[in-house]
Amino acid sequence: MVKKLHKMADKQAAAGLFDSQLAQSVKESAQQIWLAGMGAFSKAQEEGGKVFEALVKEGVGLQKKTQGLAEDRLSAVSGKMSAMADGMSSKAGAQWDKLESIFEERVAKALNKMGVPSSQDIDALVQRIDALSERMASARATRPAAKTATRKTAAAKAPRKTAAKPASTSAPAPAKRAARKAA
Repeated sequence: MVKKLHKMADKQAAAGLFDSQLAQSVKESAQQIWLAGMGAFSKAQEEGGKVFEALVKEGVGLQKKTQGLAEDRLSAVSGKMSAMADGMSSKAGAQWDKLESIFEERVAKALNKMGVPSSQDIDALVQRIDALSERMASARATRPAAKTATRKTAAAKAPRKTAAKPASTSAPAPAKRAARKAA
């Protein structure tokens, strides 16, 4: 641009349209514009490094902020997912418990149909046996000692029978034992 102005000024000076003073002021003005441009370019280079560093710092801050937001979102999503997984596992556990109880009920019915006693039946029998044992023990303890002694001597004096007993009896074995003890 400056070269064009110089050429124009030279042509016009040669043509005599402008006087030499005007040509000189145009040259000086063009020179000043050129120097101002060079100064601006130099300032831009100096300030460019500073601006670049400022932009890098701003970018680092923005990246940290973005990462923080992303981590917050990720933790919120993972929290929701773990809560949902806990809910699903509790529902599945409830379903398994329900299935297990149905299975236990059906097995208990089948065993009952086959005549297998349940644990409750066995517990009731154990309690009855314990009660009977206690009654027997208390009956033995309350029996007078004199009656027991006379029975023993009477049994010793009585002759023993050596004849064979009949093979079949109508009373079951536990009933026979109880009758013998009572006699």
